[in-house]
This record gives sequence, structure tokens and C-alpha cells, in this order.
Amino acid sequence: MMREETVFGPIHSRRLGSSLGINLLPTRGKLCNFDCIYCECGWNKDGRGDTVLPSAAELKDALQAKLAWCRAEGIGIDSITFSGDGEPTLNPDFAQIIDITLELRDEYCPGAVVSVLSNATTAGRKPVFDALRKVDNPIMKLDAPTDELAARINQPQGRYHVDEVVASLERFEGDFILQTMFLKGPGFDSSSPEVLGPWMDIVRRLRPRKIMVYTLDREAPAEGLEKFSVEEMTRLVAPLLEEGFSISISG
Repeated sequence: MMREETVFGPIHSRRLGSSLGINLLPTRGKLCNFDCIYCECGWNKDGRGDTVLPSAAELKDALQAKLAWCRAEGIGIDSITFSGDGEPTLNPDFAQIIDITLELRDEYCPGAVVSVLSNATTAGRKPVFDALRKVDNPIMKLDAPTDELAARINQPQGRYHVDEVVASLERFEGDFILQTMFLKGPGFDSSSPEVLGPWMDIVRRLRPRKIMVYTLDREAPAEGLEKFSVEEMTRLVAPLLEEGFSISISG
């Protein structure tokens, strides 16, 4: 399972290039309101040994030091990416931290984009939504088109309704990136008609500026999961490609 420092990398990302990571969650634990069967950070129950969240001031010091080092060493950064050990928007300082990050980006690496990988559960909260609107790449997850199917792949912890998430994503008016995991496993198959057709209907309703379709890349906590090939995923999303949607496919 992955456990990241507050600022880590840069690492090579399949989707974002040279990515400097920001983890707004415990550095020796995990904090998430999903417990996805494919999460590379492991199960939530195995990450409860650390509950300390970095403050805005701590993040500023760590990010400034790392950006200064990267500039001195001539290390390029394509994206400053909020990911880490769980859901980044759960940090209570999230909105303030986005402002700090944008200021430091402009000072040290103005050519980089700022990306946030989120499960979209908090996008309906005004401070979170306003902060997400400021970044270059708000990358919002939607793996399943119904509550029942989401329970199988994402295992939400607490209140979660796909219809509410879709409604909050509509407020972006298409100016966001939709991220979807494709996999096969016990009780869930992204290629099945019950998943694929309704998911494509949601895509047509939201009309995101880009869609990131990807599959398993690292060891998953659940057993019996299978990845899709790039060719299989390309075939599955062919109707959306034919309709003109911009889709990146990562195997």
C-alpha cells in the first residue's frame, strides 16, 4: 500500500506526465470516504494508525521547499497534483491550500498545471467547489452509474448518491475532467450493459471537456480483479469517441 509524504515526487504519471504530488492526508495512514476495491493505498481499516492532517502553513513550507529544489536542479514539472492517501478535499484547509499552491506555482513553475484527483463526493460544498473551479484540472471520479453499483466498486463510507454527485458536477458546465476506472471483478464489470450504457448516458449529460478512462496499474486490495487492455477499453467507449468526446485511455 502507498503512504506518501505531504509533497512527493515528481513521479511519472500515465495521465499527467511529470507530476509533483501533494498529499493533504496522513503521511502514515489513510483518510477517505470511499473504500474502493482497487485502491492502491489499501483498505481504510489498514490505514488508521495516523490521523494527523497537514495544515495550510505546513503545506506551504513543504511545497515551497520542494519547488525551489526542483528549480535549482532543473527538474521539470508538468502538473502539481493533489492525490495522496485518500480524498484530498477532506482536509479542512483545502480551499486555502489551493490558493497557496496557485501562488507558488505562478512563482516557481508557471508552465505547470494544478490538478486535483477527487472522488467528487464533496464537490457540492461551496468552499470545495469554488476551489476546484480555480485549478486547471479538476479531475472528478465516477466509476459507477447507480448507488448499488457504486457500493460494489467504491464502497462509500456514509451518505453517497450518484444522482447528487452528477448534479454537483453539472455545475462545472463541462469544464472538468471525468475519471473512470474500468475493471472486472466479483459483482462488478465495467463492460456489462448495466454499467457501461448508463455511464455513457451520464457522460452525455455532463459533457466533460475530457474523460480519463484507465484500468488497474498496481496491486489492489481486493482479490479477483482483472484489468482491461487499451484495445478493449477503446472498443467499449467507441460510441463516445464517435460522438466527439475527448477520451484518454490508459492501460
